[in-house]
Amino acid sequence: MTDRPILMFDSGIGGLTVLREARVLMPDRRFVYVADDAAFPYGNWEEPALKQRILGLFDELLERFKPELSVIPCNTASTLVIEAIRERFPDHPFVGTVPAIKPAAERTCSGLVSVLATPGTVKRQYTRDLITQWASKCHVRLVGSHRLAALAETYMREGFVDEQAVAEEIAPCFVEQDGRRTDIVVLACTHYPFLVNRMRKTAPWPVDWIDPAEAIARRALSLLDGSREWRDDAGRDIAVFTSKRTDFATRRLMQGFGLTVEGT
Repeated sequence: MTDRPILMFDSGIGGLTVLREARVLMPDRRFVYVADDAAFPYGNWEEPALKQRILGLFDELLERFKPELSVIPCNTASTLVIEAIRERFPDHPFVGTVPAIKPAAERTCSGLVSVLATPGTVKRQYTRDLITQWASKCHVRLVGSHRLAALAETYMREGFVDEQAVAEEIAPCFVEQDGRRTDIVVLACTHYPFLVNRMRKTAPWPVDWIDPAEAIARRALSLLDGSREWRDDAGRDIAVFTSKRTDFATRRLMQGFGLTVEGT
């Protein structure tokens, strides 16, 4: 059988949290990880330009790698383009990522939920529609962080992060109201789970941090047909960076996730 890969697309290295879970569920599959680092961070882009960029990249990526399935772990990208990209490529299956508002609404005891995301995800109507549909009985605070994704990238490459900066970014998530406190924070950016231990350390009180990575990986597995595309022993899992520039720390990080950076 042909060894068609599963393609994962993210603005940076955040999607590695999903790749890690996907490998557990699909150990015999080959993966191509695409980081659009030339455009990072997505949260700073205007919507029309970002949408055009992502659709254009997938024109090239699907032709080049011919994946069996594509996963977009990035909340900012998914909430913007998932409908358009499915219309553009109707014969190709996509797994998108949206803020885990439904499970948060089901789990909360206090009724106070915060969604920690990029500014792009926070301002998206798609996100607000999820709240209306699934969390109308909860008080949901949307918190758009300008710095956390970059802090996560730095932490994963260098092994250090400014904990005070993390504390400042997550502080708006914590709400006290009528004797109740926020008890769930949705991590609506795949970069953020890399910092969750620092978030727990600097949070003013304990909360349940919802990481959607496993759910995304399970959804991807469910869309694969029953046949097994056993990987070729010579096949490598590769990482593609749109900037075509990676430093030693990034290459070492990719190697730690079992990925060979294209061109090295």
